[in-house]
Amino acid sequence: MTEHSVKSGKSHMVLLSAEASDNTKKKFTNMCAHYKIPIYLFGTRDELGHSIGQESRICLSVDDAGFAKAIRERMNKDGGSLNESK
Repeated sequence: MTEHSVKSGKSHMVLLSAEASDNTKKKFTNMCAHYKIPIYLFGTRDELGHSIGQESRICLSVDDAGFAKAIRERMNKDGGSLNESK
């Protein structure tokens, strides 16, 4: 679904688990660069999945522009992390 969202122009941001394989990281990094979509590494696959009410996720697309902006601002404010502990 993330790939479709990026290629269809709906995505405003991609979040990729730091646990993703090197091939997956390369695939999404190249795709996001081509479509000019910002991509960020975020925690474990479980943390990424739990952030959207799922068990586990390697990547996800943020399709809402306002939500993507809020996430970017929070990541910048917290030094690149969304963890509440910072």
